[in-house]
Amino acid sequence: MGGKPLMAGFDALLFDLDGVVYVGPAAVPHAAESIAAARAAGMACSFVTNNASRSGQSVVTHLVEIGVVADVDDVITSPQAAVTLLPGYVPDGARVLVIGGSGIDEALVDGGYVPVRTLADGPAAVMQGFSPDISWRDLAEATFAVRSGLPWIATNPDLTFPAAGGIAPGNGALVRVVAETVGRGPDAVAGKPEPPLLLAAIARTGATRPLMIGDRLDTDIAAGSRVGIPSLLVFTGVTTLAELLSAIPEERPAYLGADLRVLHAPYPTIEIGPDEARCGGAVARRDDEHLDIAVGTDPWDAVRAAAALAWTSTDDGRTLDCDDALARLAAALG
Repeated sequence: MGGKPLMAGFDALLFDLDGVVYVGPAAVPHAAESIAAARAAGMACSFVTNNASRSGQSVVTHLVEIGVVADVDDVITSPQAAVTLLPGYVPDGARVLVIGGSGIDEALVDGGYVPVRTLADGPAAVMQGFSPDISWRDLAEATFAVRSGLPWIATNPDLTFPAAGGIAPGNGALVRVVAETVGRGPDAVAGKPEPPLLLAAIARTGATRPLMIGDRLDTDIAAGSRVGIPSLLVFTGVTTLAELLSAIPEERPAYLGADLRVLHAPYPTIEIGPDEARCGGAVARRDDEHLDIAVGTDPWDAVRAAAALAWTSTDDGRTLDCDDALARLAAALG
């Protein structure tokens, strides 16, 4: 396949971290090499994370440990985005109840606010973000504070995140615990899919043609849609093939691939007709209400064709039975 690599069409790459660059303490295979090659080609790289448990500097330390060159200005966290929302709710320098990790404390201090840990400390707002050390007592403190009438900002809505042992509960799941208890949701959410995080990254890089890269449809890909930029989905995190084929319009990536190496190869053209989609040597066909796949030589081309036809069919009001096609794709991908 000839032509320019996929990344050549963009002037900045915005990388999600968990499930894209690393999973737990370990690097995602091919991630460090792919990012290094992008930087060597002159590409601006920014790391945008919904994970609120770490400070920007601790994220940089982790990246360097797994072989990714970065400095603190390359990292934008959901607590940093959340702090930008506080002026709409509290005075400058106000105390804020922190339900979460040190990344929130650092972002608040940098923004001129005072982090506190109990309602008795007189906070003017609540900021909730993920930490693996959050306890029942922390969630109870959040509940008491929100019930007292304080504004409540969640750093991010991720229900899950990929950990070394598998898929674990994320901040969104813990936010739901508080929401169910108090009978309402947060007043604001800062992280993806809401725009503040990506807008901060775009502003820092000065990009006019950025590409959002993630592993989650409901946060990473939807965030790209909400700020009007294209997105790339990689299958190194939480998204399944079944979820991809059933994605709603806001959560459909412009590009997809196994991992970050897809950035350095030309991206194939997808041709969509009334009842079929073609990509490379792969063909997806609509047979009545069933999706049929001829995989060809590259199974990822088959995934691209299958997704294109499934989305077109859904938009036409026809939901396809994709079970056989999904089984064939899974077998081809190994």
